Amino acid sequence: MGKVLTQDLRPGMKVEADIFNDEGKMIVPQGTVLTDNIITRLAFHSIVMVQIVGEGMSDEEYFASQEENQPSNDSYFAMLRTTSEFKEYKRDFDKSTADFKDRCNSIVSENSPIDTQEMLDMVGDLLNMAQKKTGFYDMLHSMRDYDDESYAHSINVSLITNVFCHWLKMSQEEIDLATLCGLFHDIGKTKVPRDILRKSGRLTDDERQIIQRHTVDGFRALQNQNVDVHIKNTALMHHERYDGSGYPLGIKGTQIDPYARIVAIADVYDAITSPRVYRAALCPFTAIEIFEDEGLQKYDVHFIMTFLQNVVYTYVQRPVRLSNGEVVRIVETNPNAYSRPLVQSDHGFYDLREHNDLHITEVL
Repeated sequence: MGKVLTQDLRPGMKVEADIFNDEGKMIVPQGTVLTDNIITRLAFHSIVMVQIVGEGMSDEEYFASQEENQPSNDSYFAMLRTTSEFKEYKRDFDKSTADFKDRCNSIVSENSPIDTQEMLDMVGDLLNMAQKKTGFYDMLHSMRDYDDESYAHSINVSLITNVFCHWLKMSQEEIDLATLCGLFHDIGKTKVPRDILRKSGRLTDDERQIIQRHTVDGFRALQNQNVDVHIKNTALMHHERYDGSGYPLGIKGTQIDPYARIVAIADVYDAITSPRVYRAALCPFTAIEIFEDEGLQKYDVHFIMTFLQNVVYTYVQRPVRLSNGEVVRIVETNPNAYSRPLVQSDHGFYDLREHNDLHITEVL
């Protein structure tokens, strides 16, 4: 088949040669059969093209595999989506998304002033409703069958950031500021044409540059607004990485605004666990595994470890499905490998750190 753009990869394709990241580390060995998880890792490392052998899957096989990756009909999340509580939350979320879209377009096109308290009240109402009904992360992941838009993503990132900052034991003033940073981090995408944002095929170099320019466009849109400088910096810096591998400035470490460092984690987590044009939503434990395998050097260590520890803890005592189809219950987290907890099956307890051939594919 030859070289294939990462955006066009499908599960079932086989890698013809070892794949290395920019640091010379091999991330996918020759002969590997691609999965959703591996394709996401390739995108995570900004691998543009991959040498592929064979024909991969047919369209019918590909779409069948996507169906298999969807949450089971008997899962807790599937049940939650049938409740009146979920339907009420989704109705309010959709209304908030539409209102937020109008606000962003007005800010960018007319330089309309930002009412930060109004924005905080919107996010707070959604968060309180989710926590009162079922718990924030349960409600978040129950929304994952719904195709994601940039504005919905921004609201999700603000919600995740708010909860994250409570885990970091920040003051209420700092939490409010971080929430606003998450809400407006992608405001520059209002200038990216929808057909580029939604494109499932390969991006041209010009299209990729347009998307990456949303960081600078976002900073410029907020530059003359009477808002905290951290909000402006986060719009500019949320794609910077702690090791200097990000964009647009290529800065690293503490050169990156601390609020941008926090929002970057929430941004990537939501992106991985949300549906995309080219794939279904991925399991939270896939996101956790990607962070552990490839992201620890890219993020502030204190922030990322706090996030992983607390995200995994929300699933203790919850049933999950393993890659072999077995349903087990998470009993205890593993501080040295949060994606591989101690689980209990009908046959007893076992530590997923000792079973490298298994991974969690679904929270039930």
